[in-house]
Amino acid sequence: MLVSVTRLRLRSVRFLLPFIVYSLRSLRQAKRSPGNVVADATRDRHGGYWTRSVWRDAESMRAFMTSGAHQRAMPKLLDWCDEAALVHWEQDTATLPEWTDAHRRLVTQGRRSKVRHPSPAHDTLNYPAPSGR
Repeated sequence: MLVSVTRLRLRSVRFLLPFIVYSLRSLRQAKRSPGNVVADATRDRHGGYWTRSVWRDAESMRAFMTSGAHQRAMPKLLDWCDEAALVHWEQDTATLPEWTDAHRRLVTQGRRSKVRHPSPAHDTLNYPAPSGR
C-alpha cells in the first residue's frame, strides 16, 4: 500500500472559499477513485490543511492526481498557498497512519511543493502538527 500525506496553507483568507470548494471536490474524487483504499483531511490550528490517503499502488494515485478536480486545483495552489509539502511511503496495512505519524514523516521525510510566495516555514518544513479530529 502507498500512503500519501499533504499539507497546504493558504497565504490569504481571500482564497478560502474557492480552496474549500476544490478541496471538497478533490477529496470526493479521491474517495471514488479506483485504487483508493481510504482518504481523509483535517486542519491544524495554524491554518494548515492536511490530507492523508492510502492507495493500492502508485499508478492509482498518479491517475487521481492527474485528472478531475485535483488536476484543476493544482495550478491554483502555486498562487494561493505559501506552504505546501507532501510525503509518500509504503506500508503493509490498508489503514491510515495516525496524524502524529503523518506529521512526523512530513517534517522529517517530506518535500516541498512549488509555491510562488513561500513563507519561512515552507523552506524548513517546520510545520505544527494537525489536530487529528
